[in-house]
Amino acid sequence: MAIFSISHSESGKKLLTLKSPVDLSHIDTYECTSSEEISSIMTQAKVAQSEWKKTTLKERVELMHRVADVVIQQQDRIMDVVMRETGKPKQEAMSMEVFSAVDSLVFYAKRAQKWLADKKIKMHGPMQFLKKTIITYKPRGVVAVITPWNGPFILSINPVIQAVLCGNSVVVKPSEVTPMSGALVQEIFALAEAPEHLVQTVIGDGETGAELINQGPDKVSFTGSVATGKKIAAKCGEMLIPYSLELGGKDAMIVCSDADIKDAASGAVVGSCMNAGQYCCGTERIYVMADVYDEFVSEVVSITESLIQSNDCKGDVGPTFWDKQIDIIEDHVNDAVDKGAKVLVGGKRNPNFEGLYFEPTVLVEVTHEMKIMKDETFGPIISIMKVQSEDEALMLANQSHYGLNGNVWTKDLIKGQRLAKSIETGACSVNDMAMSYGVNEVPFGGVKESGLGVVNGKEGLLAYAHPMPIIIGKKSASAYPYTDKSFEQLKGALKLFWGNRLLRKLFG
Repeated sequence: MAIFSISHSESGKKLLTLKSPVDLSHIDTYECTSSEEISSIMTQAKVAQSEWKKTTLKERVELMHRVADVVIQQQDRIMDVVMRETGKPKQEAMSMEVFSAVDSLVFYAKRAQKWLADKKIKMHGPMQFLKKTIITYKPRGVVAVITPWNGPFILSINPVIQAVLCGNSVVVKPSEVTPMSGALVQEIFALAEAPEHLVQTVIGDGETGAELINQGPDKVSFTGSVATGKKIAAKCGEMLIPYSLELGGKDAMIVCSDADIKDAASGAVVGSCMNAGQYCCGTERIYVMADVYDEFVSEVVSITESLIQSNDCKGDVGPTFWDKQIDIIEDHVNDAVDKGAKVLVGGKRNPNFEGLYFEPTVLVEVTHEMKIMKDETFGPIISIMKVQSEDEALMLANQSHYGLNGNVWTKDLIKGQRLAKSIETGACSVNDMAMSYGVNEVPFGGVKESGLGVVNGKEGLLAYAHPMPIIIGKKSASAYPYTDKSFEQLKGALKLFWGNRLLRKLFG
């Protein structure tokens, strides 16, 4: 039974009907935003942005603090909406959705005034005597934020925070699987007394997202699948709209012989099963040195067997949020078993629940001929492969068309850093599961088919602004007519400033 379905009312209005992944019960039916309504919303967003861009950074920061206060006040409601649509454990609803949102709000509020302030740039060569330069960060305009279902509130509010701080207005298009979790962002900003139409939401399916882009936003921020990301990239390229893509992953974990095996095993289970495995930088491939393989597998099995899967949002592992995704998980596990993999724990849908529950699963004797080691599974599956050396582990880790995150486990931190640098991925952790999205100080983005551009950190924040250089001087540095004298002066300057290597260091 599909979690969401599209139908039409008697008046022709497109309707989105949503069911719970916990027990497949009816949640609600929503009217999808029409093309005409999207056009009106975009017009309102442009008007709101024309005023918001005039605000000071101090005023924008103050709004973020008010939003943080509202999120804290509304934390129970946010968790209730997210859990209603996803069934994720309450602990994860708090940590991933609420705590992370407040953390981002406070982080960027503290740093925005410094990062977005006009920057004085020292010029090089002879120009430093004639001109001065500043870079000012101008908002792009209206930002379209298209978000997924696996972190429906945090992955909606986090880009909105950054875009609004840069002076933009935002239109959010949440996933059709979790529409109200994404729509909470508009509600939260309204409760924080944000200007009207500064943050708005459109509800619908992929056609709604496509129409939002057709309306010509000034930037698109997309988080989701590779297939949809490629379509968005093509459309944005055609319309010359700047965009960022945070796509899928197939993150590798390398366990060295000198690793703390208990700690590594715990990291493997959390990295694979947190959020029921439904997060882009989840651990999906584990390469373990042969001399510690048996000990590692034994620890993983023990931890996995202790996990509680429940349908009351109180356990360790909840349901898969989308019926299409649990079909993929089941197909990957069955394909692995058919090709020789062994199931040590789990391996099937949980028969104790009516909803979309796949048991936390441990697979061994997996190979790269199996879908489970090649394609994104997005489920609570721990796939472990024995290797003979760190070089073999690196070779296998890099045999992927994804490259979002990864992790290395070793007591030798210098070696760990060396191995991390050698993995072809957007980010990597040493002795922890993938941390980079939650570390706001650093940019988050992938290589290969895991995306283009970055979000988060200073680089991610500044991507929502246009860096505009302003070069200032009392007189022009050159003028007509060209003469023999001006030509000789240019040759003299070349010799003076660049003809001597010592002076090159001074003026370069």
